[in-house]
Amino acid sequence: MKSPRSLILVTVDCLRADHVGFMGYSQPVTPFLDSLASKSLVVPNAIVAGTPTYYSLPSILASRHPLAYGRDVIGFAPNEPTLASVLRNSGYATACFAAGNPYISPQFGYDQGFDRFCNFIDGESEICREVPPDTTHKPARRSINRLIEKTAHHTGPFSAVYDELYFEYCQRWATPDPPSLDALRRFPAADVLMDHAFDWLASTGRGPFFLWLHLMDPHGPYYPTEEALEEMGHAELTPFRSRYLNSYWNRSDLTPRRRSRHRDEVIALYDASVRWVDKQMQRLVQQLQRSPLWDDCMFALTADHGEEFLDHGGCFHPPCRLTEEIVHVPLLIRAPQTTKTAVSVAPFSHLHLAPTLLGAMGMVAPPEFQGRSLWQELQTGKGWSDPAITESIGGCTNPFRQEACIGARTLAVRDGRYKLILDFDPSSEYMFDLKVDPAEQNPLPREAETETRKRLLRHARQHLEGSLQVRHPSLRLGARMRQLQLELAQQPSFT
Repeated sequence: MKSPRSLILVTVDCLRADHVGFMGYSQPVTPFLDSLASKSLVVPNAIVAGTPTYYSLPSILASRHPLAYGRDVIGFAPNEPTLASVLRNSGYATACFAAGNPYISPQFGYDQGFDRFCNFIDGESEICREVPPDTTHKPARRSINRLIEKTAHHTGPFSAVYDELYFEYCQRWATPDPPSLDALRRFPAADVLMDHAFDWLASTGRGPFFLWLHLMDPHGPYYPTEEALEEMGHAELTPFRSRYLNSYWNRSDLTPRRRSRHRDEVIALYDASVRWVDKQMQRLVQQLQRSPLWDDCMFALTADHGEEFLDHGGCFHPPCRLTEEIVHVPLLIRAPQTTKTAVSVAPFSHLHLAPTLLGAMGMVAPPEFQGRSLWQELQTGKGWSDPAITESIGGCTNPFRQEACIGARTLAVRDGRYKLILDFDPSSEYMFDLKVDPAEQNPLPREAETETRKRLLRHARQHLEGSLQVRHPSLRLGARMRQLQLELAQQPSFT
């Protein structure tokens, strides 16, 4: 087989495996990717190595466990080998277009290895923000509202009534109607990134290239394009209705039962966002097919993590959750002249993605990579025995605060059938039989499958012991020095 000369890697933020057609979803959200999947390798059980984004992407781009350099290291260490740096050092033109995710920034080393790095932050592109609430109310009205709120929250059942009435008031009367979904969107849509990518591709000539696209369309708040909503048959989800649903879904005072009343509509917004990603992938591939580039290009699409829609009573993607809707993601790999075959159902950790892509391109991964190439196994349909390990820091919802990054670890070990979840704060252990209980609703009793439990615990212990040994202390030291410099720069100066 002729090795591909170029590589396109697409990571879609918050894309669940079970919400794309080529993974079995019944809604028509990914018609183009489904057609591409019929000629590509589809990995049925791709598992993220960390969650959320800031714990997931290091495994995708640098083939290492997210906490390998310590809890206090977020992103890449200075001079850490990545997929981008390996390819640029091999003579590739490299570019990244990321849709405004604040964690994909030079602050965390994501610009390393890229000739062109555009994250659509700090004025690189105009990003529409949510329409601000109307603040023209008279001071007297605000004072009266505070008095009513204080009284209601001290009178038991009236608290919920007040919260509901105040929410409806803010949505329907206190805030002006949004002019469009574009005015509500917090991140640039996929078509904006695609336009920039086309301009860059036109500048690369006929030489090999590496293009990484990180798309945020399915990320909350869910504001798809009007065109995608119409194609999905949901034109009734107007800008006002979409804002209402997102605000309702984001409320902290609701039980899962109350939130579920709008679940289907929220999922409709999410699915339409996925549909827009699919449409832009079609634009990208068709553009490449009009040139000789597609014949020598490898295309891989996956996600940094999934998204929860009350599957276990929650929503979005908190780092404390390692359930399947969060850690199981789609993975499609298209390589020229590759015959489609059935891929093993063994869990494929993102830890192996970068070395596998390099292996498909006839390159050797650097020794710092912790994963290994499974390209031969993917092509031949052979299996592999490595369990997939996913880890996170349960309380780390904001990695910009260092104190949030040093909490207790949450760990999941998954083989082809069983999954063990360990939470160290508080200490808890759950094991699921995914064949019998794919929704992870009924943990196995401690006395069940004792040998399997021992085996998975042994893998967990080996992983934890390995993470205590800093494989590359110079990389950790460089990352900590960079972080300390950033912290010092943010401190007020005394002159």
